[in-house]
Amino acid sequence: MRYILVVFAATVACIYAQSFKCPPKDGQYEDPVQCDKFYECVDGRATERLCPDGLVFDPTIRKINKCDQPFNVDCGNREELQPPRGNNLCPRRNGFFAHPDPAVCNVFYNCIEGEANEITCTAGLHFDEYTGTCVWPNDAGRQGCNPGANKKLKDGFTCPKDQKTDEAGQVVAHPKYAHPTDCQRFYVCLNGVEPRDLGCQVGEVYNEETERCDAPENVPGCEDWYKESDEKKN
Repeated sequence: MRYILVVFAATVACIYAQSFKCPPKDGQYEDPVQCDKFYECVDGRATERLCPDGLVFDPTIRKINKCDQPFNVDCGNREELQPPRGNNLCPRRNGFFAHPDPAVCNVFYNCIEGEANEITCTAGLHFDEYTGTCVWPNDAGRQGCNPGANKKLKDGFTCPKDQKTDEAGQVVAHPKYAHPTDCQRFYVCLNGVEPRDLGCQVGEVYNEETERCDAPENVPGCEDWYKESDEKKN
């Protein structure tokens, strides 16, 4: 039965290929309605071909392999595609795809023949399927991202809207902030938006300059932090 289906499919493909009229020059030519289908013409005879699942045919490419990512190709009226053969992380076997959880906007997958390679955007950026790259959230226009955004801790702390950068001007992925009144405590904003209340071990205080826990004598204003705490207990 399987052999019969294969023969039938090959016969149908042959019929379609025969209906395509090759131009005088040998080469590869797009199908008029299906963007991932093309014809290879040799001596006026057409052979039907398909791009790997997830890629589409670009007749403007001068290379032998003219199959490319959809965001790089203008399919025009060639709106049809072959049936997808993907999986949970790879809707099609090849391409760049968003995380299946719509709330996770900074993670995407580069799928190569059904194998998913997870990639995380630079801090503060969201993945945009239309361009296959990480862009600013306003440019991505995705809804429901970062469920932790605008979250407020019990003491009222929220992550600042302005992104924190390092000395090289790069956005800090998980910026830290000193507590305004407690030398031992500090905050971390996961992905710049979701606040966490953390603290140094007993005997140390948070050093805002080094962004590490340090000895009290190294942090101006916190030199006597533990002495004052002991006095309050007594």
